[in-house]
Amino acid sequence: MKQVDWLRLRFLRYYRNMGLRVVLYALLSVLAALISPVVSFFTKSPFGGNLQFESVLPVLTILATSMLAVSTFSLNIMVSAHRAASNATTPRVHRILLADTTTQSVLATFIGAFVFSLGSIVLYQAGGYPAESAFFVMSVTILVVVLVVVSLLRWIDHLTKIGSVDHSLQCATQSARETLKTCLKQPNLGASELTDATVLPDDCAKLKSEQSGYVQLIDIAQLHDALPASGSVYVLVRPGSHVVSGDTLAEVSGSPDSKNMAALAAAFTIGEQRTHEQDAEFGLLVLSEIAAKALSPGINDAGTAIETLQEMKSLLWNYYNDALFAEDKRAAPNVFIRIPDEQCLLAAAFQSLARDGAGMIEVSTKLQEALLKLSESRNQKAASAASELACKALRYAKRSNLLEAEKRQLEQVVSKHQQVETAKF
Repeated sequence: MKQVDWLRLRFLRYYRNMGLRVVLYALLSVLAALISPVVSFFTKSPFGGNLQFESVLPVLTILATSMLAVSTFSLNIMVSAHRAASNATTPRVHRILLADTTTQSVLATFIGAFVFSLGSIVLYQAGGYPAESAFFVMSVTILVVVLVVVSLLRWIDHLTKIGSVDHSLQCATQSARETLKTCLKQPNLGASELTDATVLPDDCAKLKSEQSGYVQLIDIAQLHDALPASGSVYVLVRPGSHVVSGDTLAEVSGSPDSKNMAALAAAFTIGEQRTHEQDAEFGLLVLSEIAAKALSPGINDAGTAIETLQEMKSLLWNYYNDALFAEDKRAAPNVFIRIPDEQCLLAAAFQSLARDGAGMIEVSTKLQEALLKLSESRNQKAASAASELACKALRYAKRSNLLEAEKRQLEQVVSKHQQVETAKF
């Protein structure tokens, strides 16, 4: 992985952090309030001395009192919507919804407006504003009011969607799509592929994990830079792998010293939760959990399960077929890592559906159609894995409570596909 790609991942992680955005907006608001007395010396009011600070004070007071209530109320709405989405889909979707930039920008604007208005009132009462600053403070206040109105309109539109199953499914699908696109460009993250045929040198040093958790990010460029001369590193985990303290993350050749090993260990970001940036399997797993939750007896929503199934079929079809034409860009030829396993991706997407949807003919039929379609992929490993999973799903369905007529209907779907495949040859 190139350094620019790694910096982009890090930037997006902070960019999608709600706390950072709110703090940034609040700091800008404080800065605007503090520089008003200074800027007022360089700006001239077109109203002369007719505009007094007492004319601005009522607007600031309204902003200060209303924005605090609006911010608190909006935060309660966000928490309630996320809780409703988690209950209706899967708790893992909460992590994806937290990265929603619309909600973050709206809340940050409300809090920023409150901080600016309150700060301006405090400075005025403390005598920090000269009479000439009224025009500049009024100009900034008008800008803040415009931003608040725009944010309110965006928030109203967003409230019609947030918390719904459709919105959660859309966010989860987009998250999985972005990760698969990243994986499509560099399935091995810019390193060389580690296969079963790869022979590791006998003098390799083991790089141990110093903490337990999920491997969230792996910086291939840093691994390359931290290697000793003529050394290589064989990464034994991928983003999404769970490790405990003392597990081997990688094996390093070239007689690395303690400084090399410390720098290599810093290339692994390990946290308490799985994240989607480099973990393609996690995005599919979240979608699969949404479908499985829809099939639970308490919800019994086969339509959502089928819709989610179709989304996963489209994602994997595009991934498996476009991957054949993706350029293999190796930024670190002496770093080795395994590419995502086709069977694991398919299992993450459809394994629970094959089990939980076996007793519903509409779900079983769509699942067979999806897997049989994926078995036509030009990626031979993926096609073989899809065929095996289709056979497994069919066995689940035959052992379920489906009527005999429904089982024959399902077998006809499979036999029809086999006839089409035979006709091609």
